[in-house]
Amino acid sequence: MDEKKRVGEKAADFVEDGMVVGLGTGSTVYYTIMKLGQRVKEGLNIQGIPTSVQTEELAKKAGIPLANFKDIEQIDVAIDGADEVDTNLDLIKGGGGALLREKIIAKAAKKFIVVATPFKMVEKLGAFRLPVEVVPFGAELTEKHIRELGNDPILRLFEGKPYKTDNGNYIFDCDISHTLHTKELEEKLNMFPGVVENGLFINMSDIVISLDQEKNVVLIDRNHK
Repeated sequence: MDEKKRVGEKAADFVEDGMVVGLGTGSTVYYTIMKLGQRVKEGLNIQGIPTSVQTEELAKKAGIPLANFKDIEQIDVAIDGADEVDTNLDLIKGGGGALLREKIIAKAAKKFIVVATPFKMVEKLGAFRLPVEVVPFGAELTEKHIRELGNDPILRLFEGKPYKTDNGNYIFDCDISHTLHTKELEEKLNMFPGVVENGLFINMSDIVISLDQEKNVVLIDRNHK
C-alpha cells in the first residue's frame, strides 16, 4: 500500500462522532479526507473546516459536511501534512501555499495531528525552503527586510507571475540553514509589517504519524517522546 495512503488513513482513526475537524492540504492528508468521506457515508457525524480552497472542494466531493467559523465553538482535531518534521516535532509547512490558513486552524485545534512519510522526517529543519507569506503592497521592501536576516528570499512564481495564495498574498521561499534559531526566526519574521505569517510551526504538533524502517505505521507523541 502507498506510504502516503497508509499514513493518511491512520489519522482518520483519531476522528470521533460529533467532532469538528480541521482538514489540511496536501497529498498525504488527501487520503485522510477520502477515508473520512467514506466514514461519513457509513454514518460518522462530523463537520470539517478546510485549510484551502483546494481542500474545500475535495471535502465537498468526499461528502464531508463543512462548517463556518461562526457556527462552531472549537476545533476538536486538526489533521495536516508537513514539508519537514524535525526530531522535536517542529515543522516547516507551506509548500502548497496554504500556510496561513493551516496555522490558524492548527492553533485553534485542541489536538494537532501531522501526517508525514519518512522522507519528510529530518534531524534539523531547513533543507526545504521556508515559505513566508507577505502582502503584495510593499513586497519589495518586505523582501529587503527578510534578506537582512540572512534568509535569501525567492519570490514564488506560477506561470511566470507571482504566485498568489488563497488570501491574495505572495510567498517568498527562504533559506534558513545558516540563520537564527527557528523560534527566534519565527518571531523576527512576523515582526515585519508586510509579513502575514511564516511556515515555521514550532511547538504546535501533538502527534506525528509516520512509518518506521520496517514500514510499520508509528505514532510519535510530543508528550511521550
